[in-house]
Parts: sequence; C-alpha cells; structure tokens
Amino acid sequence: MTFPGRRGSAPVRAVDGVGFDLAAGETLGLVGESGCGKSTTGRMIVRLLEPTAGSVEYDGRPIAHLSQRALKPLRREIQMVFQDPHSSLNPRQSVARIIADPLLVQGSSPEEARKRAVELMELVGLIPEHADRRPHEFSGGQAQRIGIARALATGPRLVVADEPVSALDVSVQAQIVNLMERLQDELGLAYLFIAHDLSVVKRVCDRVAVMYLGRIVEIGPKQQVYETPAHPYTRALLSAVPLPDPTAERTRERLTLLGDPPSPAAPPPGCTFHPRCPKAQPICRTERPLLRPLAPTDPREVACHFPD
Repeated sequence: MTFPGRRGSAPVRAVDGVGFDLAAGETLGLVGESGCGKSTTGRMIVRLLEPTAGSVEYDGRPIAHLSQRALKPLRREIQMVFQDPHSSLNPRQSVARIIADPLLVQGSSPEEARKRAVELMELVGLIPEHADRRPHEFSGGQAQRIGIARALATGPRLVVADEPVSALDVSVQAQIVNLMERLQDELGLAYLFIAHDLSVVKRVCDRVAVMYLGRIVEIGPKQQVYETPAHPYTRALLSAVPLPDPTAERTRERLTLLGDPPSPAAPPPGCTFHPRCPKAQPICRTERPLLRPLAPTDPREVACHFPD
C-alpha cells in the first residue's frame, strides 16, 4: 500500500511486500511500533483500503480489487473491531440500531435486525434493556462490547481486531480479552489481532507476525517467537516487556535500539532495520533480506541476514 506524499513529497510505502496466511479458528497477532503498517494491513484485508499492488485472498478467492457490489456478500464473513470504541460508533443512533446496521445493509427487516441486536447485546455481556441508549451513556469497555457485537451481527468467520483494547484501562482490557476468547471458542472465529502490547498478544494469539517499517521481519508460533526470538528487532521488542518478577526485571538483559525508526517516505537501502541494528554488517546496508524459513525443522520465517 503506497500513499501519495504531501505537497509533492515522496510517496509513502506503508506496507511493502507483506504476506501471511490465517487458518480458520486461528488467532494471528500482528505487532510492531506505531506507524509500521499494522492497521493499514488490517484495513486492506477488510477492503476499507484497496491495495496499490498485490492480492488478498479469502477462502481461495481474490478480493483485493472487487467492486463494492461484489464485496457485499463477503461483508457477512469479514468484519472489523476498531481501536477507539466511541469514535467508531454513531453518537446519534441507539445501541440497537448500531448493532443492527450491518444486518439492515444485508437486507434483513428492521424487526429481525433489532431482535438479533438484542441477542448480541446479551452475548457480549450488555444489558438488553439498554438497547435504546446512546453510545455516550456507556463506558469505554461497554462501548467496545457494542463494537464487538456489531462486528458479530452478520455471523462472520474472520474478525480483524485493530488494537481493540489499547484505549481501555488495564482491568477492562482483561475483560474484553476474556470476552473475545470466549466468543472465538463459541463461534469458531478467526482473529487477526493487531496490537503493540506484547503481553496481550502472548495471551490471545496462536502465531505472531512482527512488522517493521511496512514489512514482516519474523513470523511463527507464539512459543518460539517469545522464547527464542530470531530477529534483533523482535528481541528488542520483547526485552522492553515488563516482567512480573522484580528480581528478574532488574537482572534481565535489555536490547537498546539506536535512534528512531526511519521515515516510510525514505526507507534505508538494504535491510530497513540496519541503521538501528546492533548486528548490522556491510551486506545489511545493500541487500534486502527475504522472509525465509529459519531452519528446516523450525516453523518460523525470518527476514534477517544474521538471525539468532
């Protein structure tokens, strides 16, 4: 995904050569610093953005460049939960109408849609008697439950969750994560879980993909990525996650990155991580590493000339 530059400046490559698959019922965590292209990737999958190049396939069918009319049936199966619950809800509508909207778009009658909306409120832990209230009458956690209910209205198989708990208090985050895990078990959902909080990702995800400056630098099963990270950037992210044991926190080794992330409008040549990498060698400055298997028996893929 390339965005045009402002006032004649260079175009911005927000996402550049990202590729992964997601199985039915699986949760893939997409992590990285702010501005690395996580949310843009999620918005391309649900077709809020049309990719500049490349393809998106759902159940073997290319959907990246379908017309809005052709996309309409697929909207039932692919939905999104947004980061800021209140800004994603229409303040002029009742909760029941907000949740029912996707069903009305798909042709359900108002009576059927409202009935389903009330059922979904109960499913996500909201009081059905509050169906006629407006979003401002709910807390942040309750508003996110409304967003989740709206995403579930059409019975999707895939939900793209774009930092669904980052705007919430820590105690409320745990409640929403518990809710999403329960719904996944009950409904057989697949999640693309976009986040920057690695502690949350570790809890909810089966696999993890780490993004840096528009590219995936490491992807694999959660256990291997967290316990033996192969890419220096993954190691740096994990070393910044606080440990619950104060003694271990004081004695742990931290990997400090050099400088700030480069601008996506002017990415460095070769490996885009090399200006900040403590292991960078001359080849890193000239040759872009490909995402490839770490070892024949290792399920991870890593884009690094010198992986651990």
